[in-house]
Amino acid sequence: MKYQKLVAVMVICIAVLALVAAGAGIFTSHGPGPFEFESIHGEVIPIYGRGIYQNMSADVAPQGIAQDYVTLFAGIPALLIALFLTLSGSQRARLFLAGVLGYFLVTYLFYMAMATYNEFYLVYIALTSLSFYSFLLVLFSFDREELAASFSKTVPNKFVGGFLIFNAVAIGMLWLGVVMPPGQVPADVQHYTTLIVQGMDLSLLLPASFICGWLFLKGRKLGYLLGPVYISFLSLLMTALMAKIVAMTVLSGELVPPIFIIPVFNITAIVSTILVLRNYRAVAEEE
Repeated sequence: MKYQKLVAVMVICIAVLALVAAGAGIFTSHGPGPFEFESIHGEVIPIYGRGIYQNMSADVAPQGIAQDYVTLFAGIPALLIALFLTLSGSQRARLFLAGVLGYFLVTYLFYMAMATYNEFYLVYIALTSLSFYSFLLVLFSFDREELAASFSKTVPNKFVGGFLIFNAVAIGMLWLGVVMPPGQVPADVQHYTTLIVQGMDLSLLLPASFICGWLFLKGRKLGYLLGPVYISFLSLLMTALMAKIVAMTVLSGELVPPIFIIPVFNITAIVSTILVLRNYRAVAEEE
């Protein structure tokens, strides 16, 4: 892989900084404690009041902590294992590495944009930057002709591609239900400036899921790069989303509707990732 040493240094920096950021999210407890805040929309918002997420709402901060657990115990180990195997020459691991880097990019892009300003703001910026450029370097390191020829004929293009398309449509409909009708301020805005998650999903991530799914389903050469990378990314992102939903359920004491849907998406994404990567048959890895 081109720029292998540079990518390795950047990935190690990501792992160290993410360890610090996620650890701080989980283990810090300073702050005034829970309190209420009146938003610009006149709504009284319960505020978490503890740790680095102390100024976030009482239902969003625990979701951030839940994702920190996923980053700490799944994301960072996956990142380091994928890097080690990539440095050992595994192109299969390099595909997965790109997907994991996508997870870190999206995670800390959201933290940088949505988490209320705290002492780790520069860490979020560094993580977003490092993840973005290392993701690009890994993504552009593949030869698309060679990559497409390296997958066996049994790779489940239609199943995985169809799932990515369905994921885009289903989550898109869910978020449109939140933001519609336009002009009416949804309760989910709380004391934040706008709907960051819904906006980034609808403008960037869900269209990417649809496009990657379509290209992979059709067996296009670019699809054999983007499909495996996106499904690997989605397997980690859905795990984080599952953790958030569990946190919301524990916090409220009630079953929230997505708890019946997201586990299916999560399991499907993980199984799809395994199926796709198992069908990669690079000559260099068979010898």
